[in-house]
Amino acid sequence: MTNNPLVEKLAGYTIVLASGSPRRKKFFEELGVNFEIRLKPVEEVYPAHLKGEQISDYLAQLKASVFKHHIKKHEILVTSDTVVWHRDESLAKASSEKEAADMLLKLSGSWHDVITSVCFTSVNEQRTVNAVTKVKFKDLTRSEIDFYVNSCQPYDKAGAYGIQEWLGAIGIEEIQGSYNNVVGLPTHLVYKTLMNMVST
Repeated sequence: MTNNPLVEKLAGYTIVLASGSPRRKKFFEELGVNFEIRLKPVEEVYPAHLKGEQISDYLAQLKASVFKHHIKKHEILVTSDTVVWHRDESLAKASSEKEAADMLLKLSGSWHDVITSVCFTSVNEQRTVNAVTKVKFKDLTRSEIDFYVNSCQPYDKAGAYGIQEWLGAIGIEEIQGSYNNVVGLPTHLVYKTLMNMVST
């Protein structure tokens, strides 16, 4: 029986996923690697001049910084952040129904970028990669937006929506790039980076 190449490459290493996201946890389970979850609070504030992937890169690295003195030899810490970038504006997580509805009204009938950055940190090095996926929404009606916000309460998601949920199923007309990236993790880049990061 042929073994999982990534599992073989990571033999002797522990992957530490610093995320409470059930979607990212599921992706790591699907990659087939052994990992553990560790969480540390961090205030997700970034310099105002940053744009697009600069924001998600910065925040992914910021989330890693709080683990600086807690990474052990043969551990690889994985931190990540997702940004929805629309018309030169970052649409972060909504804090209320009104804010979520307002974000979705902005996204209605237009393209936006979903950018996820992933930071890999070990005792010896740190690498940050990111992926950009372009997503196009149809013209959303107010009733569609209100139904989604009230039924799914998408407050833990950048841009106030989950592509894997009802609004994604009925509202997204076109996508250019990685679907998994929009869900929350560019798994192809995670696989590639871990394969390259661990010495043979």
